[in-house]
Amino acid sequence: MTSNRGISALVVAHNEGHRLASCLACLEFADEIVVVLDRCTDNSAEVAIAFKARVIEGTWPLEGERRQVGLENCRYEWVIEVDADEHVPQALAAQLFELSNETPYSYFPVGINNYVGTHLVKHGWGAHFGTNQTVRFYRKEAKTWGNERVHPSVTFHGLQGPCLQPGFDHYVDDNISDMIQRFDRYTQSRAADLRAKQIPETLGHNLRRIFSRFFKCYVMRKGYKEGKYGLLIATFAALYPLISYLKATLEPSKD
Repeated sequence: MTSNRGISALVVAHNEGHRLASCLACLEFADEIVVVLDRCTDNSAEVAIAFKARVIEGTWPLEGERRQVGLENCRYEWVIEVDADEHVPQALAAQLFELSNETPYSYFPVGINNYVGTHLVKHGWGAHFGTNQTVRFYRKEAKTWGNERVHPSVTFHGLQGPCLQPGFDHYVDDNISDMIQRFDRYTQSRAADLRAKQIPETLGHNLRRIFSRFFKCYVMRKGYKEGKYGLLIATFAALYPLISYLKATLEPSKD
């Protein structure tokens, strides 16, 4: 069990040197910054070192594995987990500092403000293509990662606290082309998980999921309020399981 009271800021990245500096600049409130670099060939290490971060470099094919490595290398009781395309506002940082000193809770969801380019998209996220909140602030011993390639499973222990606001500013996609490339990466990784774990899925099941997932994002999560952006996000979320399944069954393994 961790004994050092304080906050570790954890960032896991792959070739994010072009935006890592703006992310790390928002984390200087933490007692340490830990940056895990997976197969990086750009200047990510130099950027991280410039912010006095502790850098861990290596090769981890599974997302859950590299995130668990980062977690195990954090030295302080509390961990704030941030992606390279996310910024922590000062108001949230102040809350984290207060909670790290005294709270009965072991982990907290954090709100996420998702931007496509400069456009804030508030509604419609979900179904593995995005989220409005996720658990990112927790005691080190409260979280364990699974071994999936994309959106790995997590296990939490202890009491969950309320969702913290204001949340991260998440610059999820630069534009629609960037969104398409992200969809391709996600479905490729999901297909690899389907093959590796021999998950029994059928074409009919994934065809039916198109409608349920679209309804969930566009109607239940109010994607319709975002106009064409909401329609776009719901469409990607709806097609995600089907395209993953087709890649897993039609394409040769590249794992």
